[in-house]
Amino acid sequence: MKKDFYEILGVSKSASPDEIKKAYRKKAIEFHPDKNPGDKQAEENFKLCAEAYEVLSDPDKKARYDQFGHQAFEGGGYGGHHMNMDDIFSQFGDIFGSAFGGGFGGFGGNSGGQRRMKGSNLRIKVKLTLEEIANGVEKKVKVKRKIQAPGVKYRTCSTCNGSGQVLKVTNTILGRMQTATTCHSCGGSGQMIDSKPNNADAHGMILEDETVSIKIPAGVVDGMQLKVSGKGNDAPGNGIPGDLIVAIEEQEHEFLKREGENLHYDLYISFPEAALGVSKEIDTVNGKVRIKLDEGIQSGKILRLKGKGIPSLNSYGNGDLLVHVNVWTPKNLNKEQRSFFEKAIHEDNFNPKPDKSEKSFFEKVKDMFS
Repeated sequence: MKKDFYEILGVSKSASPDEIKKAYRKKAIEFHPDKNPGDKQAEENFKLCAEAYEVLSDPDKKARYDQFGHQAFEGGGYGGHHMNMDDIFSQFGDIFGSAFGGGFGGFGGNSGGQRRMKGSNLRIKVKLTLEEIANGVEKKVKVKRKIQAPGVKYRTCSTCNGSGQVLKVTNTILGRMQTATTCHSCGGSGQMIDSKPNNADAHGMILEDETVSIKIPAGVVDGMQLKVSGKGNDAPGNGIPGDLIVAIEEQEHEFLKREGENLHYDLYISFPEAALGVSKEIDTVNGKVRIKLDEGIQSGKILRLKGKGIPSLNSYGNGDLLVHVNVWTPKNLNKEQRSFFEKAIHEDNFNPKPDKSEKSFFEKVKDMFS
């Protein structure tokens, strides 16, 4: 079972962004490979801290994690992935400041070494039916992404000598201060285009269509964003590919209404059906089921079908399907029907006599949310 992100960084759920950042910096410096050469456990802790910070430092990801836990980012290789060293150094190097010699370089203590650039992310929207959300689905989507053109050749950047960074020395009243900035010539990649095909852009990239398979777990919600690692745009040279961000759009169902993990179904029956009892077939997210309505059932009655709702994203079981019974009152009566009801209206059996077991509308609503 994965360890809690807040526990990894040693902060509470109410911690401010600044407190989270400070906690990450402290932990990452403690477990940094340069301080713990050859220590595999320290390297693992270093990666876990970076993974926790990646989520808790992003307001959207943090909100999803607080609501759904690790399940919000798992499945199909997207989000919450176990970060590698290149990811960490590429994304969070600036947080360490001067703790490791002013610049934050690559893995293995090369503090002035080449930084690997990361390609830009791509974003798509995937529409899902309620049935697909309830059961999970694998979607194949076509994306147009930038890849390195075949035949492109690079040479070492002469400005930074391949380091991706330029050192600048400034004289201050406190003495000479050295800072490292991203090389303006190569953008931090440490390489420059030497030759490229005619169809490639200035960075040696071309656009190509690729079909990407996305495994979407059951229980996702409208607006949730999933991540497919490495399926965004490539980065020039030896860079790291960006990610494919997948936004979930839930399509409206014809009969079922979703409320969290529960589903609601409005069932309309006639006066005779309510009086005599009836068997009805209704829709669920896993096909149709038949339910029996007892004779004398009242309008407003709510039948709960256990486990017929949406699965929990945290694997805590399924929600329920709530069937709301509505007795339909006819708007137009013929002469014979009108005569029947005119006689019945004075009969004692037709007068409303709710007993204590018949709850009011407000009591039923209260029970639903209790």
